[in-house]
Amino acid sequence: MEVIETELQGCLLITNRIFKDERGNFRQTYSKKEFFSHTGLDIDFVQDNLSFSKKGVLRGLHFQTPPYEQAKLIQVIKGRVLDVIVDLRAESETFGKFICLTLDADDSKSVFIPKGMAHGFLTLSDEVCFHYKCDEFYRPDAESGIAYDDQDLNIDWGYRKEEIILSEKDKKLPSFKSFLK
Repeated sequence: MEVIETELQGCLLITNRIFKDERGNFRQTYSKKEFFSHTGLDIDFVQDNLSFSKKGVLRGLHFQTPPYEQAKLIQVIKGRVLDVIVDLRAESETFGKFICLTLDADDSKSVFIPKGMAHGFLTLSDEVCFHYKCDEFYRPDAESGIAYDDQDLNIDWGYRKEEIILSEKDKKLPSFKSFLK
């Protein structure tokens, strides 16, 4: 396992080992012992989620509000995505900044997203299976988000608006400025 801190404080890019032979490949996607050994983080993940999406689907930018914020360990099981993480922690050195990462099932990378960050992804392949480990249970009353096309964040998703498939809920997400209020 290799761990690299991204440009966002506390957000980690993790590369897991892949064992390949003529049959295919094998990889360990998570070990609490390995995770702690390489990151020093003793996280108690309590919920795993899978989403399946077709090409052009954008999910996000989502987060849960305090006191139900979620730290997440994410990875692509099948396909390829543009993954976007926004730092919403007012006390953070990287508050208001975001990163864009291309995650592909073939590269065995995962990302640890600390509490207090918004997350979203755009599917780049025909089919995507996306996996989330969360350290807090999903709470509908704490669900929130920021519009993917927020003018202040100005995220380049690499797709034209008319090509992006959004849920009705995601079409109504507020701006980053309204989050600040």
